[in-house]
Amino acid sequence: MIRNGTEQTKWGRIAVFLEMIKFSHTIFALPFALTGALLAARGLPSAGQLFWIVMAMVGARTAAMGMNRLIDAEIDAKNPRTSGRAIPAGLLGKGTVLAFIVLAVALMLFAAYRLNPLCLYLAPVALFFLVLYSYCKRFTSLAHVVLGICLAGAPLGAWIAIRGTFGLPAVLLALAVLFWVAGFDILYALQDLEFDRNAGLHSIPVRLGVSRSLWLARLFSLLMVVFLLGVYWLLPLGMPFLCGIVGVIGLLSYEHWLLRDGDLTKLDLAFFTMNGYISIIIFAATLVDLFVAGGAL
Repeated sequence: MIRNGTEQTKWGRIAVFLEMIKFSHTIFALPFALTGALLAARGLPSAGQLFWIVMAMVGARTAAMGMNRLIDAEIDAKNPRTSGRAIPAGLLGKGTVLAFIVLAVALMLFAAYRLNPLCLYLAPVALFFLVLYSYCKRFTSLAHVVLGICLAGAPLGAWIAIRGTFGLPAVLLALAVLFWVAGFDILYALQDLEFDRNAGLHSIPVRLGVSRSLWLARLFSLLMVVFLLGVYWLLPLGMPFLCGIVGVIGLLSYEHWLLRDGDLTKLDLAFFTMNGYISIIIFAATLVDLFVAGGAL
């Protein structure tokens, strides 16, 4: 009975940790990583390459979210919106979270090692930005951009995993992800505007206010589309990928329309649902372009 109780506690902690880091939200970046891999391979990468790309992504995102929750524990405890998170609520100890982070970093590094030398050499750079993001709100309003840089590493890293080198199409795709993430993170930060302002924390909404933050988020979304079009023209890709971009434009437009007046009651729909669809649409459009329509790659 004691052993069963211990097992239940162990699995319970894992479940709480996965909920704390919003593991299900890996869907935001993973499709872009797979898109980068498909474009780099000019088709389907090997099963081994895909497996280690996914493992690197899971390790990196798990480590990043774990570090963010650990570093921000005291801030989260003071914010009514986040006080129920696992660490401030006492559901997980800091030592337990740190252990999960160490395992996730180890997974990321091992996956990078299995992919190619350049991936392993660049892994510490990725870790630097993952740690930096968690501290940014304490000294700069550009935390949203740093988060964008973190997730932009998904398609760029996947490209490098396949090719063993950089490529301009991968850089353009990474820039698209950067501005996409920075744009929707500005929207997400609107809900903490008053708390951040009173706590002396930095964000673009704190610096610019609601109206100008909404316009900047729209500009960032526009830049995402511009860079996706750059990928389309540079490779070049076919009509399915272009249709995917049109779908992205429609979803981004709907997202900004939902929040047009700064009404945050529809934030979950705008932030989680729309952005989850966006990454999947680009991945699906790439698949169709390469394997069904016989794209120009």
